[in-house]
Amino acid sequence: MAEKDSPSLDILGIKPVGEAINTAVKGAIDGASAFLGRICLPAAEEFGLLLRDRVSAWRTGNLIKITEKAERKFKESSISGTEHAHPRLVSLTLERGSWIDTDEVQEMWAGLLVSSCTNDGQDESNLMFIQLLSQLTTSQVRVLKYSCETASKYITSAGWVAAHHLSITLAELQSLTGIEDFQRLDRELDHLRALELINGGFSPQSTNAYITPYPLALHLYARCQGALSPIEFFNLKKTE
Repeated sequence: MAEKDSPSLDILGIKPVGEAINTAVKGAIDGASAFLGRICLPAAEEFGLLLRDRVSAWRTGNLIKITEKAERKFKESSISGTEHAHPRLVSLTLERGSWIDTDEVQEMWAGLLVSSCTNDGQDESNLMFIQLLSQLTTSQVRVLKYSCETASKYITSAGWVAAHHLSITLAELQSLTGIEDFQRLDRELDHLRALELINGGFSPQSTNAYITPYPLALHLYARCQGALSPIEFFNLKKTE
């Protein structure tokens, strides 16, 4: 009897279960590869190898989730169904996003993948947003999301997107982020401010914090939802 067929190698009788799991994973990988190939044909083979051979099971699972979310967003937002992304952007998005296992942050990476798709596939403007998102912690993403969704937004007389001041109490911030340590929260807000995503932070004499989103944050958030323009995404109208 050949060694590979020996019953002693499967004394717990779990081999069929393992094979079933492998089949399911292979199907998911095939689906993810097909979608990536559709939006970035020149690098289809490389992405297939990335998913199958070079990434750990954990990162592969994250990649599949991001890709599935992106495919859903793509179907909802695509005009022609033929938009595609520059290989550089897809590669960086998958590389950085594959380290994230938080659902809400994966949604952001999926949105960036979708907003990278254009008619000619040559737009590299999402590069700066990939760099920004890769520098944010999960708690910072939650603050950014809340800030951009909650702040009152408008278009300036010159046509720029902007937001009115937004403040939040310490208790609200702790609930939003799941972080009790207010010193750490201060650092989180400092980092968002250093990246020029929010205007504010804690006042030295108060535990209330300003988290007003800068225009860059509004652009980042819109791109992370799969949209190109925050003005269109937030449906803003220029006031007379």
